Amino acid sequence: MDDEPELRTRDWLPRTAALVLGTLALASAFIAAYVGALHKPDPKDVPVAVVTSDQPAETVMSAVRARTDTIKPVGYDSRARAVDGLNDRSVYAVLGSTPGGGLTLTTASAGAPAATELVTAVFTEAARQAGVPLQVTDEVPVSDGDPRGLVPFYLAVGVVLGGYLASTALGISLGTSPRGLRQAGLRTATLAVHSILLGLIGAVLVGPVLDVFPHDVGTIAVVGALAAFAAGMVAAAVQAWLGLLGTGIVILLLVVLGNPGSGGIYAPEFLPAFLRGMHRWNVPGLATDLLKSAIYFDWRGGGWALTGLLVWVVVGLVGLLTATLFRARRRAARTAPGRHAAAQG
Repeated sequence: MDDEPELRTRDWLPRTAALVLGTLALASAFIAAYVGALHKPDPKDVPVAVVTSDQPAETVMSAVRARTDTIKPVGYDSRARAVDGLNDRSVYAVLGSTPGGGLTLTTASAGAPAATELVTAVFTEAARQAGVPLQVTDEVPVSDGDPRGLVPFYLAVGVVLGGYLASTALGISLGTSPRGLRQAGLRTATLAVHSILLGLIGAVLVGPVLDVFPHDVGTIAVVGALAAFAAGMVAAAVQAWLGLLGTGIVILLLVVLGNPGSGGIYAPEFLPAFLRGMHRWNVPGLATDLLKSAIYFDWRGGGWALTGLLVWVVVGLVGLLTATLFRARRRAARTAPGRHAAAQG
């Protein structure tokens, strides 16, 4: 009897220690990622379009580039193509010249207000030094309810969070790995219904309730549901393969690295080098990009983000099904000898 408490301690202590250490590691990574990425933005190579045949604009652009690497010139062969680049979010502004000798700067603040402010400040000073007037026009402004352009990011964070939390809740309740394909199908269907409801709730909240995007309820609901489902399926797949450890990895990818690397708070060009391309493949970044494209840019430039989220859905589904089959076969292999012995007996 005296040994029983000691045995119990040996049972729970390693698991508890692992959980506590894992939590400390995630929390430490969270602090390092957020503070490291966002405490002091260092913009570099912020893309600005210029028509290559526009000599006055090219001259000013070259002078700016010679002084700083903050701005990256992107040449286009026509004004129309440059504006297309602005609308599909390949660049943050278009620099041009007027027949009277002045300059024009066409921006799209909805893409990234901080980047637009930076570009405007840089070229305002460049125009002053060149002694020419500068006219700034905002082609795609942020809405009155979203003056900092952050609502798409916060909405993306909410639906992604809801997606992986739903998967985690199902894993706690039913086990991280479904016991068969039928259970895996039911889990997928549950996540799909949850995602649709969450997408609709999010759209109603930022629409009629908070009056941020009142005219885009359907669009936001669809994108939000897709993002939540992608996050839920990724989480379900990782958890099915790795169990409790998978939950920690999902939090690391979708929250600790995913949120600062999404480009939602600061444009990717403002982030440390190792985070700058992350928005093009991680779920929070893809969701943020797709919401911005759908709400502000009439879906222009949203093709990659839409494709990326759909790919994550497929990857998550395949991962969940393969993990289910793998674990089912292992269970069958373990029980087979016992059944054979019972039959012999």
